[in-house]
Amino acid sequence: MTCPALPDGFDFTDPDVLHHRVPFPEFAELRRTEPVRWIPQPPNLAGFGDEGYWAVTRHADVKYVSTHPELFSSTLNTAIIRFGEHIERDAIDAQRLILLNMDPPEHTRVRQIVQRGFTPRAIRALEENLRGRAGRIVETALANAGPGGSFDFVAEVACELPLQAIAELIGIPQEDRAKIFDWSNKMIAYDDPEYAITEEIGAESATEILAYAMNMAADRKQCPAKDIVSTLVAAEDEGNLGSDEFGFFVLMLAVAGNETTRNAITHGMHAFLTHADQWDLYKRERPATAAEEIVRWATPVVSFQRTATRDTELGGKQIKKGDRVGIFYSSANNDPEVFETPEVFDITRDPNPHLGFGGGGPHFCLGKSLATLEIDLIFNAIADAMPGLRLVGDPRRLRSAWINGVKELQVSAG
Repeated sequence: MTCPALPDGFDFTDPDVLHHRVPFPEFAELRRTEPVRWIPQPPNLAGFGDEGYWAVTRHADVKYVSTHPELFSSTLNTAIIRFGEHIERDAIDAQRLILLNMDPPEHTRVRQIVQRGFTPRAIRALEENLRGRAGRIVETALANAGPGGSFDFVAEVACELPLQAIAELIGIPQEDRAKIFDWSNKMIAYDDPEYAITEEIGAESATEILAYAMNMAADRKQCPAKDIVSTLVAAEDEGNLGSDEFGFFVLMLAVAGNETTRNAITHGMHAFLTHADQWDLYKRERPATAAEEIVRWATPVVSFQRTATRDTELGGKQIKKGDRVGIFYSSANNDPEVFETPEVFDITRDPNPHLGFGGGGPHFCLGKSLATLEIDLIFNAIADAMPGLRLVGDPRRLRSAWINGVKELQVSAG
């Protein structure tokens, strides 16, 4: 196996990298030459008491790590591969209470409870409501457009349906969705200087979400309603969530169900507007395969991490107990061993075994059905009401260590 030609000191989790681009050429180089590679970092960077991590770049290896939680833990160092540089270890450990950062059997117990809100029946019950919301979101964006019909697609369209869907799902009053949007933005924007968000502000925002959700849970215990909150928290001794567990569930939804879907929609719109043939095809045929290709193309979460629970081998490398292992979904979703012409945006791609919702295993995305429904509904609404949408400027990317985020995308319907 040849040595990969990476620049000295290149780190896939450096927020300056994702601020400008997803490092597809570097991923391809590692897949070809050294698909599991040690990436050195300065000692104790961002709260982790080590000197780097293993980058896992092939689809098969990412899937293997994801489906073997007994070998690769989400709890030991959490699933977040890089926090802000000043975070303390105590703040990292506190995040083990979030479902994303749990291992079986505790993860199994909590997931079995919360998945009651994401059954096919529960999602179908939301569909007509969300279809109407998608149409109104697009109509409002058109009505509020500036000269020449221009507007910021992120703020006016992409962020709205995921927020409204979460609010609808768990009973948050729609008038409070702006609070959730603001809090979740602050939680994940610690690497972007434009927002001037410190770890302290991010922690305060997380606390605000927790308090909001825990108060909601307490209210439902006193006065149950016909909503998912009551289902999840009523009769705690009968296998439901405590108020604090419900709070951490909502905290996870604020990012996993909001930020990710918003960025998938934004990247999808940009892909359509830079691939005119695909936009014409979508407007004409509305293929059911489009949402999955949008998620593959966008891969909103570039990477998560696991920590080895014992010495093991992966991709021909000896992984030591306690080593952090970065699983790079953006690389896996462009692996030519799995996808024919992965560099092509093809909304008819089928099959499409992408890992944009995780690599399988216990942490496969709980809200996949809801996310794909939202993507389908919003693009149908856009195609109906704004078929001539066009780009006005390049996307402004989020500076982040692990999120493929877009802060602004100027478009015009005029």
